[in-house]
Formats: sequence, structure tokens, C-alpha cells
Amino acid sequence: MNKSFQETNLSDIGLYDVPVIRDHRGNLAFLQHADLPFDFKRIYYLFDVPSGAVRGGHAHKRQTELLIALSGSFDVILHDSVKRQRFQLNRPDRGLLIPPGIWRELENFSANSICLVLNTDNFDESDYIRDFDEFLRVKNPPRRV
Repeated sequence: MNKSFQETNLSDIGLYDVPVIRDHRGNLAFLQHADLPFDFKRIYYLFDVPSGAVRGGHAHKRQTELLIALSGSFDVILHDSVKRQRFQLNRPDRGLLIPPGIWRELENFSANSICLVLNTDNFDESDYIRDFDEFLRVKNPPRRV
């Protein structure tokens, strides 16, 4: 999937099954470069999100992310400038793969939820679009006649 920022849409979103070794003593899930559809450079997680808070509120120009609910649940609302889709993440063995060019918001965090994020690059503020109207302008540039 090597589409440009303008070309990505909700059909490029993917649910990713995290490999799990099941055992009666407890399950073990793992993530490694060989099993992921991208190399990651940064890992971070959201926790202690207050009731009613909304996280995200941005799109990436170049970076891809994989979001996993390690604990609890939350909703991820994605927008490609035309369509909007909601995903509920509530399993530590299922991730949501979000390519560049997709607006994301996270909400409805349950108590004690943890959102793990694997990102393809180090933090770079210039990779973010944090204003939805700007996102729409960049995603759908005026056509020259």
C-alpha cells in the first residue's frame, strides 16, 4: 500500500490480528517486525484518559499507525474526507492499521483502558495535520483547469 496522502481512503484501513500463544496459564501476544505490515520506530500508549475526553484529532501526512486496545475499550472514528467509519477496539489481540491521509479521533474510553500505538517513524510535528478544515483542503486540493 503505497498510496499518496490524497489517494488513501477508508478501504485502506485494516484490522490486524496480533499473534497469540494460548495457554491455560494465560495467553501471550507478541508483535515483531517480521509479522507486521510495516517497520515501527516509535511505540507509545494512552492511559488514564478521563471520561468524555477525545484523543487524536489529527491526520498524518506520511506515518502509518497500528492501534491496539491492550486493556478496556475505546472507539476510533476515521474519516477519509468523504466517508466516516467507527471502529470499537476492545481486544488485545486485534489492532487497527491506519495509513497516512486518514483523520482519526479516539473517544469513549472505558475505565482503565490502554491504547497502544506503533508508529512507522519518530515524532515529527510537521507530519501532523491538526485542523480538520485544513485536512479537507490538503486531502482534496482544488483542481486546475
